[in-house]
Amino acid sequence: MFYELQLGLRYTRAGRSTKFISFISAMATAGIALGVAALIIVLSVMNGFQKEVRDRMLGVLSHLEVLAPAYEPVDWQAAEAAIRSSPHVQTTAPFVVGQAMASRGDQLKGVLVRGIDPAREPGVSPALQTLQAGALADLTPGSFGMVVGRDLAGTLGLRMGDSVMLTTADPGAGPMGVLPRMKSFRLVGIFASGHYDYDASLVFVDQDDALRFFRSQSSQGLRARLDDMQQAPVASLQIQPALPAGMVVRDWTFENRNWFAAVQLEKRMMFVILMLIIAVAAFNLVSMLVMTVMDKRADIAILRTLGAQSRSIMAIFVVQGASLGFLGVVMGAALGVLGAVNIDTIVALVEQWFGFQVLPKGVYLIDRLPSDLRAEDLWSILPAAFGLSLLATLYPSWRASRLDPAEALRYD
Repeated sequence: MFYELQLGLRYTRAGRSTKFISFISAMATAGIALGVAALIIVLSVMNGFQKEVRDRMLGVLSHLEVLAPAYEPVDWQAAEAAIRSSPHVQTTAPFVVGQAMASRGDQLKGVLVRGIDPAREPGVSPALQTLQAGALADLTPGSFGMVVGRDLAGTLGLRMGDSVMLTTADPGAGPMGVLPRMKSFRLVGIFASGHYDYDASLVFVDQDDALRFFRSQSSQGLRARLDDMQQAPVASLQIQPALPAGMVVRDWTFENRNWFAAVQLEKRMMFVILMLIIAVAAFNLVSMLVMTVMDKRADIAILRTLGAQSRSIMAIFVVQGASLGFLGVVMGAALGVLGAVNIDTIVALVEQWFGFQVLPKGVYLIDRLPSDLRAEDLWSILPAAFGLSLLATLYPSWRASRLDPAEALRYD
């Protein structure tokens, strides 16, 4: 294979003497490089988007939630003992949750009200460990204080100490049927999780105040944080049999399964679509090799008359095409890694040049474009791209090996 390799690489360089063939070779190589780079950057951004949203979700949500049956007494000590039986559980905290309407002046906003234990909640909600304003300790029983997200505070025009009216339904109010129940809460803190949906619709109050406000129209449970979020499904299976009758356990993958499934599907489809782009660029090598074979007919005939076998002729042109494909893959890998690592700078320049925000608040769950470059993606992209390039060289190389020397030299 030594002279086949030598001639294949020489033809790659010698092709520059024919400007048109050289141009096609350059375009095929550049197309492969751009396709590989685009695939690396897109998958890195999708990985980063998924990781960023997941981390911000889990800044407010819990790894595990144990919910109690409605309208039934619950042995909370037994339930907490069952949760802590899992070796992955680090901290737990009780909660009460219900829906309400927040109003101030002419501003109305539907919110999810979560009653918490201020001393234990930061252990399961990292977003509450540091508030933008106020302190979580100001949520004391009977004070009817509240901590809201920064976007909700902006929507309602709230400042520290302002009062907000919370309204919920009271189906047991009397013979008149369902009537509203209202209570004024005072703003004592503002948090920022970085997740727009939670910052715009989540309200924290003291657990005792939530029970008084919602009465029987709320759900109660326990939240738990694990040492490894990926172990949540395993931990939930361990905990469920030990729980008191009627209680159910849910992990974060169950609560957001539709969103994560959609992201995974989009990632697979983007991989297929961009791989087709690489395939189109790789098959430009076919036209380049066909033209090279036509240009080298005399060389092929001379090699055959000197005793070169058909497989050697085929190997020469496979080497030529594969070398261009390999060059395109390497260039694309370098460009893609560079783009994925510096995506923040690139997005900032695009926003500055064209005067728009790539991820506007309220439309997307996050307001910045993250990137998470993973080695496993590179190991799937690069061999697949090179494989497509190699596949594109087989037919023209085979046709070159079938060339008749006498026919090729007839008019030379």
